[in-house]
Amino acid sequence: MTVPTGGVAVVSRRNCLLRASVLGFPLFFQEQARAGGQLEEPLIDSVRTALSSAIRNSAPPIPEFQDTESRLKYLRWLGSMSERLKKKKPEWEVRKEFLQTVWYESKRAGLDVTLVLGLIQVESNFRKFAVSSVGARGYMQVMPFWTRAIGDGDAGKLFHMQTNLRFGCVILRHYLDIEKGNLFLTLGRYNGSRGKAPYPDAVLGAKRNWEFAG
Repeated sequence: MTVPTGGVAVVSRRNCLLRASVLGFPLFFQEQARAGGQLEEPLIDSVRTALSSAIRNSAPPIPEFQDTESRLKYLRWLGSMSERLKKKKPEWEVRKEFLQTVWYESKRAGLDVTLVLGLIQVESNFRKFAVSSVGARGYMQVMPFWTRAIGDGDAGKLFHMQTNLRFGCVILRHYLDIEKGNLFLTLGRYNGSRGKAPYPDAVLGAKRNWEFAG
């Protein structure tokens, strides 16, 4: 329905929503994220090359194990995390793919999986199409400028699950290295609020929700 206003046809908000849903466009405003975003900083060539290389390696997130016990531990972890995530992602296959990818990308970047899950909880509350007020996108709220700095410049890919998790984990690892392992400063830098406590405290608090004894 259109509403005439001074001779100009104005498309109603309801029609905009209907058209967006019919065309398959994600309704980003319904998934607004409250987290901040990384700050764009100059990267030296060696760092840009290393990060770009880490992003380009697009191996599928298939876990590999050295022995049966390691595989069984992973399966126990997967079952436990799946139960905890059920309210956010009701479909088993969706949960499995997401958790498998989080596990793979975390391990690949040398990160604690519980830390990554806690960060995702705070950043996007496990919403694939979340967008913050400053334009950060996806599960790990990656800023689009990263796709120009170390990717192919296509910010739309940040709504692809593995791409988003790959970027997020590589960036978090990069910040952890810069801060020489200081997790408080690393998390603040990831959020664009370095030196302030609320965001690191929130992530470390959320991290406890995903601890697994094995």
